[in-house]
Amino acid sequence: MENRPFRHSYQVAIGLVVIALGAVLLLDRLDVLNARDYLRWWPVLLVAYGVSRIMELGVRQGRGIGWLFVFIGGALTLDRMDIIDFRVWDLWPLVFVFVGAALVWRALQRERSGGEVADSLSTVNAFAFWSGIERKNASQEFRGGELTAIMGGMEIDLRGAKIAGPEAVVDIFAFWGGIELRVPETWAVVVTGTPLMGGITDETRHPAVENPPRLIVRGTAIMGGAEIKN
Repeated sequence: MENRPFRHSYQVAIGLVVIALGAVLLLDRLDVLNARDYLRWWPVLLVAYGVSRIMELGVRQGRGIGWLFVFIGGALTLDRMDIIDFRVWDLWPLVFVFVGAALVWRALQRERSGGEVADSLSTVNAFAFWSGIERKNASQEFRGGELTAIMGGMEIDLRGAKIAGPEAVVDIFAFWGGIELRVPETWAVVVTGTPLMGGITDETRHPAVENPPRLIVRGTAIMGGAEIKN
């Protein structure tokens, strides 16, 4: 059996959280339990998310964010247990630290590569929450990926990539957010997503080559949108 690295699915994680939240609220309405007794422990979700980012094998991007979520979620959990007195707004100066560190890191990466940095992984997985992401992927064996934007936006450039095999699948989820996906002119795009008070538009040109590789874009856009362009 082929050994595949662990691949975290943000959409599965978000779905499980929504299911759990709905179940707790339903049981509260049925007077089976008091929702406040359980919802007060929401910081544990921050810890779980941070740990999942840190343990994601084969992906280095975002581990610093993972440690940040673990720290904040752990401190808030200890505050709920009355072990420490912690207010997340006390950490607002850390915003400057992370912004500065991100600028330095990107500058060093550009200097090492002599220009813009393009990811060479066979999949593209990105998660934007109250933030923006710009990423390039130049894999010559592109197999698809997963893009999630919640009250944020992202621009993914695949124009330097090549699909491994006849097709690749990209799953998208946009909630009050936007996703822009740029693909080569030699790819044929097939959109099978479901928009709910949102839109998923294919603005690519029809490829001039015979039997072009297909990029299948599927997923959901809720009060948000996704655009596929050349």
